[in-house]
Amino acid sequence: MDLSFQSIAKTDWQTWKSYLRQAMEFAEELGIPRDKVQNMAHQVGEVLAQNVPPANPEQQALKELWMVADQNERQVLSRLMTKVVNQQHAV
Repeated sequence: MDLSFQSIAKTDWQTWKSYLRQAMEFAEELGIPRDKVQNMAHQVGEVLAQNVPPANPEQQALKELWMVADQNERQVLSRLMTKVVNQQHAV
């Protein structure tokens, strides 16, 4: 299994959300607080926006939102993505 950042990011939307959910579950198992996970999500968003071309329309929309957002709005986007991933897990 290739776990390089770019190969993981270049997946369909459902696979991408599944990968994020697995990463969040792993962080929870390690006892990392949710606020720290959300901060890490923000850092991942920065890396993706700057270095990885979107692989699907959903990632393209997120990138466009990220690029026009200020730092506070980017924090909100990061928190929203963690909520989307957690909600998907609960369904």
